[in-house]
Amino acid sequence: MFRFEHIEYLWAIAFVAPLLLLIALLFQQWKKRKLNQFGYSTVVKRLMPNVSKTLPKLKFILFFFAVISLLIGAANLQLGTKMEEVKREGVDIMIALDVSNSMLAEDLSPNRLERAKRAIYQLIEKLHNDRLGIIIFAGDAYVQLPITTDYSSAKLFLESIGTDIVPVQGTAIGSAINLAMKSFDFENGTSKAIIVITDGENHEDDAVKAAENATEKDVYVHTIGMGSENGAPLPIYKNGKQIGFRTDNNNQTVVSKLDEKMLQQIAAAGNGTYVRATNANAGLQVIMNEINKMEKKEFGSKVFKDYDDRFQIFLLISLALLVLEFFLSKRKSSKLDKIKLFE
Repeated sequence: MFRFEHIEYLWAIAFVAPLLLLIALLFQQWKKRKLNQFGYSTVVKRLMPNVSKTLPKLKFILFFFAVISLLIGAANLQLGTKMEEVKREGVDIMIALDVSNSMLAEDLSPNRLERAKRAIYQLIEKLHNDRLGIIIFAGDAYVQLPITTDYSSAKLFLESIGTDIVPVQGTAIGSAINLAMKSFDFENGTSKAIIVITDGENHEDDAVKAAENATEKDVYVHTIGMGSENGAPLPIYKNGKQIGFRTDNNNQTVVSKLDEKMLQQIAAAGNGTYVRATNANAGLQVIMNEINKMEKKEFGSKVFKDYDDRFQIFLLISLALLVLEFFLSKRKSSKLDKIKLFE
């Protein structure tokens, strides 16, 4: 296991590297103009026979990678050296998030999907000992994040979620519940819950039956409805800009409405709670209040306790490159010039 203590220095590379390349390019163009003002290139070459075109470029390459290595060293690479099992008490939570195109409807701000993602992010911020997993679904369901206590990874995976992340559109709530059940470890004995976040337009499978099957293994299925009864049209985006709304075969604008009845039936079959999301409250806290009432059981998770710094490696590389760049002359070697190495 490794990590960077000061990751901001890695972001600095994205700024420094292009800047150095730009400065080098501008300097090269400036030098070329000055030499052209001095005289014809053939005359200048005879006046400076020992000046190499290759060696200055090599010196810049050495300097460039020395700076990059220095920034990586400043970020301080750390390697985990000691792993220990920490005992925790909590529950296992699988969040099934709908990523179908209907989740782009804007009856919630800025749209249903982004509103749900923000609520999940806020939930992750409040978690301590509970284990969390994320499933995304549209026409089929996929595990986006296996159940874990690594909340930092959960945030990273959450940011990458969009409607284009799945190959098949649709709304298969039952498949999502079934996949969540397969993702649980039933041997550890912890209490388990599934939170389905969707607009409820299920056309693919029997979600109610899937919820009933979950209760047979003492898993609670909660649902959160994203959207409104009146619904909203589905925007179409191209290159980040809205170009219109989706239409059906009759060229009528498609309006996606919240199927509240379906989600209530799923929650009832899963011995869970249904909450309708609003712009003010996405409903996750209400669900978490119910989950926190569940019996919390002890489980173990392995974490790295001690980390060793490895910044010295990159500082030595940077120093070596700078020393080599310093002693490397811009002039041709008389011995090497005889074998035309730099011509």
